[in-house]
Amino acid sequence: MRNNDLEKCKRFLSDCAVQALIDEVNLTPKPGLVDRNNNGVHNDLSLPIMLKSAESLRQTFEEIAAVSYNEEPSQMLREEIARIGRDGEKTMYQATGGTNSHKGAIWSLGLLVSSAASKKGLGEADEFLETAGKIARNRDRYVPNNLTNGLIVKKKYNIRGAKEVAESGFLPIKHYSLPTLVGSRLSGVKEEEARLNALVSLIAHLDDTCILHRGGSQALYESKKIAHQVLNAGGVSTIEGAKHLRELDETMHAYNASPGGCADLLAATLFIDKISAKTNLRKKEVQGVANP
Repeated sequence: MRNNDLEKCKRFLSDCAVQALIDEVNLTPKPGLVDRNNNGVHNDLSLPIMLKSAESLRQTFEEIAAVSYNEEPSQMLREEIARIGRDGEKTMYQATGGTNSHKGAIWSLGLLVSSAASKKGLGEADEFLETAGKIARNRDRYVPNNLTNGLIVKKKYNIRGAKEVAESGFLPIKHYSLPTLVGSRLSGVKEEEARLNALVSLIAHLDDTCILHRGGSQALYESKKIAHQVLNAGGVSTIEGAKHLRELDETMHAYNASPGGCADLLAATLFIDKISAKTNLRKKEVQGVANP
């Protein structure tokens, strides 16, 4: 029975992770990012490449779920999923011809898949985020000593990067993107507009190392300011909000900047949203049985 439950869980979580990546890249229009309209500011990326990259990671997420199933956060688990994640990066590069399409997403989604698998795929959003943070806070003794763009930017601007965001339990998701996604739905806007609002909320609050790397501190300042204007106007579904969203896209192109870190966290947000929905559905089914 355990093997059957494990197989179902790892396939479910892998499917949700891959679908979250697909949903993120298909979301249109996104400022500076690849979407169905164009490639944003990315000359080396396209919608077909991003979709191929997402599909290539299915096995990676399955393997992370398998080693994490019903396990407690630990250094051993942290190092094992990191090893699988690094193998997943190689698979991604093979699929894209050497282009970095989802390296940041492998990190964030990998941790969240591990967290969800440790709870057998059932739980509330806050539980998944908190457990992912516990896993991330364990030291990986085998992490490569490479000076990445993210590390260079973190040191130059003295900001928190993807590692610190994960160790915090993904607070930008908990405080901004997930509440914005849910709140937008409740307000009656279309699903795509709700997801765009969630992305904009991340741009408004996150010190995105991708924006800083490509456009510098002024690009980050301008993008945050305009993103707040979108939200203050009532979101992308309003005339004023849509106007500011176009302005945000123009600003990204002017600085040749891209909110890639926010895109990764949006995919993570959509993943958490999907798997939390399964728990809520299970609760309703149980309540229906208890109260026929």
